[in-house]
Amino acid sequence: AQSYSKEAGMEFEKLMLTNLELVFGERDPTRRISAIRNIYHENAELHEPERSVRGHEAISHAVSDLLRQLPPDFVFTALRPASGHHGVGRLQWGAGPAGGPFAVTGTDVVHVEGGLIRTLHVFLDQSDT
Repeated sequence: AQSYSKEAGMEFEKLMLTNLELVFGERDPTRRISAIRNIYHENAELHEPERSVRGHEAISHAVSDLLRQLPPDFVFTALRPASGHHGVGRLQWGAGPAGGPFAVTGTDVVHVEGGLIRTLHVFLDQSDT
């Protein structure tokens, strides 16, 4: 039986932090698509509550649409280390002004194959208001 050790957990941590910072945190589309090509399968899927897209370009466009809706000083921050096993990982995050309170929190859940993201599901937490 294959063992899922701390090493596997570190791979999820690296992959998911890269996704949070260099994909969702990157407002420059040229740099973002480069990061997407490095960490996503060619026909990867992104599933958000209101839509699903497939492929590198479509994922980058979806992130551009999201970032256009957020104030320019918003940043994404991991709330705790990512965890994962058996090809599935999760990362809890918050978004808001740098150094300020989070305006939104959520969880990313990825299915990883061959060290690349095959699917990403984005779950948004319900607000208390």
